[in-house]
Amino acid sequence: MSITEEIQRLKKEKNAVILAHYYVAPEVQEIADYVGDSFYLSKAAVDLKERTIVFCGVSFMGESAKILNPNKTVLMPELSADCAMAHMADAETIQRMREEYEDLAVVCYINSTAELKKHSDVCVTSSNAVKIVKALPNRNIFFIPDRNLAHFVAEQVPKKHFVYNEGYCPVHEKMAVHEIQKEKELHPQAEILTHPECPQAVREMSDYIGSTSGIIAYAHKSECQEFIICTETGVRFELERQNPGKRFYFTETEPVCQDMKMITLEKIRDVLKNGENEIHVTKELREGSVRPLERMLELA
Repeated sequence: MSITEEIQRLKKEKNAVILAHYYVAPEVQEIADYVGDSFYLSKAAVDLKERTIVFCGVSFMGESAKILNPNKTVLMPELSADCAMAHMADAETIQRMREEYEDLAVVCYINSTAELKKHSDVCVTSSNAVKIVKALPNRNIFFIPDRNLAHFVAEQVPKKHFVYNEGYCPVHEKMAVHEIQKEKELHPQAEILTHPECPQAVREMSDYIGSTSGIIAYAHKSECQEFIICTETGVRFELERQNPGKRFYFTETEPVCQDMKMITLEKIRDVLKNGENEIHVTKELREGSVRPLERMLELA
């Protein structure tokens, strides 16, 4: 029996479903029941009938799934897989901003810990951040933890006053303009598709800026046949699957999230088999952090 067949058998035995982010390895995306970005997986987790969720992603994703599904078992194939940006804000700064600015909404990117969500008013993803910020009645916005996404949203919502946090995604932050320019010289007809977590200089040279799912949708609809992709390389699998006749290029220094790549088929099989790596969230933390997540689902 192959490892894929073993996973399928265990999944049926355990009444389990496998969720995977676009940034995990291709073989993991291939065996998952649902593959998507943070927003899609957040929505999918709420409506699942299965009693066990195996979340192939980093820790904040498993936390969010557990918060939205407190009566289900959420298992992580690799407990140590984390997101550095998820920790790049703190409760003390949030409180100081609330005291400093009247009519303030604390908008928390879903790429954050449950503790940060607890101190926020609403969560957002890169897919829905602009829509949600526009819908908020507040004029002042403290956007945590990612500064690059915050600046991108602020450009789309000029009527709001933004206060910026200094968090960032290490993978997107390292996207180098000169390397993108080199790819453009090699492929002059290619369109540049960029995730809003990238720095402003990268966004300014792009033909399209959007979430991972937005990049995939744009590439599929575009008549262009070549694309330079400015986000994590795991998205290549879905781009090539949907568009077999198109070409996708990444920078010479490939943007790779090592934490996402820690998830393997063997680890998925093992957590299904032994039930280890279960995510637990205290009642107090869940009650505090579920509100901004639910508000996100309502507004989006």
